[in-house]
Parts: sequence; C-alpha cells; structure tokens
Amino acid sequence: MNAPMTTASSNDAQFRPARREDARTIAEFYRVASDGVSDYVWSKLAEPGEELLDVGARRYARENTEFSYQNCELAEMAEMDEAIVGMLLGYRSPEPEPGAEPVDDPILAGLSELEIPGSFYIAGIAVAPTLRSSGIGSAMMARAHDRARAGGMTQASLIAFEPNPAVRLYERLGYRIVDRRPVVAHPLFRYTDCDALLMAVDL
Repeated sequence: MNAPMTTASSNDAQFRPARREDARTIAEFYRVASDGVSDYVWSKLAEPGEELLDVGARRYARENTEFSYQNCELAEMAEMDEAIVGMLLGYRSPEPEPGAEPVDDPILAGLSELEIPGSFYIAGIAVAPTLRSSGIGSAMMARAHDRARAGGMTQASLIAFEPNPAVRLYERLGYRIVDRRPVVAHPLFRYTDCDALLMAVDL
C-alpha cells in the first residue's frame, strides 16, 4: 500500500455490505483480527493440500450461517480505486441450545464459554496496517453498534486477547471486561500466556 494511505482518515472511508466475491478478502482481514484463532480452526477443516486462506474463503462464501459474507461490512477508499481497507464481522450471539454438548476441543473450549447470548457479537474487526489510528476502527465500531440497535439489541460484545492493543480502544468506547479465560497455548496463536477477555458495552 502506498503513502497516501497514511494520511487518510475515517472521513475518507466508504462502507458497504460485503458480497460473495469478497470472501477471500474477508478471510484475509479476519485472519488478522483473530490473532491466530482462525488459522487453528481452518487447519482443522482443511482438505489435503488446501491452503488455510482457501478454507477461510470457502467458509465466508457460504450463506445463512454466522461466518458468512452476509454478516460482514467492508470499508473502502474511493481515492484508492475503492481498495478495501477494513472489515467488520458481527451477528446476534445465539441462545444456547438445550442439551448442547460443550466444545470438546481443548484449544477452543475456554473461548467458546465467553459469550453473551442475545448481544451483538463483534466476531472480527480489522483495519489495513497503514491506516490504524486513523479513526476507521472507531467508525467501524460505531457501525457495529448501529447494527445492534437496528436489530433490537441493547448490548454489544467481543473477545480480545489481553495483550492486544485494540483492548485500549474498546475500553475508550465504554467496553468493560465481564469474563475471561486463560488462553491455551498453540503455535498458531499470536498471543499466549495471557487471558482471553470477554468485553461488553450497553447500547
């Protein structure tokens, strides 16, 4: 990405719903947002010889499921030929199904317990590296909150690894830590020896 991106701001970004053909781009941004969790999940789903990003693209090309392009919004820069510079994935956190078995994967079990059913769950938010601190992340969070209110939800939630600098942004936006679980170390994870934080804000 070239230098003009460093001077851009949230006022220069245009937001639009994602399309099926954006699936691979969504996977690339979600890979950054998840701090390695996506790579772990995709590695479990990959067909022999399949690249992890191909798995992610395949998943986001689906419809009527949580991890779908239908739940994503993208930020574009018109001055950069509509280059995609940000991604937001969010949906209503489902109510637990009666009698559902707990997640038996030891790496994901703790993370699966961090949820607030009925809240608008921000499953992933990412901004192009050279545009961080430009206000686009805050603008995307505001859009997430608008989507939550439009859907009749009164709370938004997300999960962040404790050392992630984005935690400070969430705290400035009024998010508080409501629960936490130790992160089970894995080579694909960006952060280890820390907690995963469930954070929430009332809207």
